[in-house]
Amino acid sequence: MNFKIKATLASAAAALAFASAPATADTRDYISIVGSSTVYPFATTVAERFGRSSSNPTPKIESTGSGGGMKLFCAGVGTQHPDVTNASRRMKKSEFAQCQENGVKDITEVVIGYDGIVFANSSKGKHMDVTLRDLFLALAKEVPDPKGGEKLVANPYKTWKEVNPALPNTKIEVLGPPPTSGTRDAFNELAIEGGCKTFPWLKAIKGEDKSKYKAICRSIREDGAYVEAGENDNLIVQKLEKNPNAFGVFGFSFLDQNRGKVQGAKVGGVAPTFDSIASGDYPVSRSLYFYVKKAHVGVVPGIEGYVKEFTSEKAWGGEGYLAEKGMIPLADDLRGDMQKQARGLVSMTDAELH
Repeated sequence: MNFKIKATLASAAAALAFASAPATADTRDYISIVGSSTVYPFATTVAERFGRSSSNPTPKIESTGSGGGMKLFCAGVGTQHPDVTNASRRMKKSEFAQCQENGVKDITEVVIGYDGIVFANSSKGKHMDVTLRDLFLALAKEVPDPKGGEKLVANPYKTWKEVNPALPNTKIEVLGPPPTSGTRDAFNELAIEGGCKTFPWLKAIKGEDKSKYKAICRSIREDGAYVEAGENDNLIVQKLEKNPNAFGVFGFSFLDQNRGKVQGAKVGGVAPTFDSIASGDYPVSRSLYFYVKKAHVGVVPGIEGYVKEFTSEKAWGGEGYLAEKGMIPLADDLRGDMQKQARGLVSMTDAELH
């Protein structure tokens, strides 16, 4: 089948999807984007540049959190639904299934770069070097009984010194994102579960009962030590400035843009830096994504142009304007492969999703 025929069929499929959408959908001449607060500043920068350099209106972007974005994105086809969603973690298998159920059949996944999740405090506070085990013991809902034995108890720790004698004798107070946030999902998986796995008997539960293991190793305490501070990472930074004893959980780019105000703790002896995240040495790092609803391509104007701008070397390259914003670029070969996938609007499957 030649390219023109494929393109014609793709356009016909998109038109059919729109024709079957509810009649309440209005026409829209701008790209609608939702999702991750971490990806938001990067996407906003791309959108502004795209708006200035093309004949298309600047895309409208809403910071809803990764989970909230997936819910909106997967709700259906038609201009009352967003065209693109940003995410600071990969789409879940359950979200893909929800998309499919609601007629969002063809989705293109684009990995745009990397980000570290930092554990930071005011530059006026004490600099910390914590382990993943420290973070688990400080923030998990249930932890191994300090008295010993393979028994879990409600988290009894009030200060960092109680968690680890090498840490300061200050109250455990951590400001972080809510459960709808991709940053929260990734922090729970990489940091909290990472620390949980340092206890062999807890790690062994994974092979016996995955649901029980997740409930133990990814649950955050709810007694006030962890404070849900919303999706706005800048707000967390502002609160840390006012309280030198508190810590915050947010993306590396917000640390990078607020140096002098906040400092990132070392995790396992590794500081969160551009190089340590790119190399994978920093233990709390993750990939960043956006997802495109292919049924909207060719109907809502500019989607292909936006994807092209985002995946251009001037944007996401090693010396690109997104690196200046704090996004860690993909390796050259991976970036080349991802550019082809993105611009070709290759449909994803759920084969590798969890």
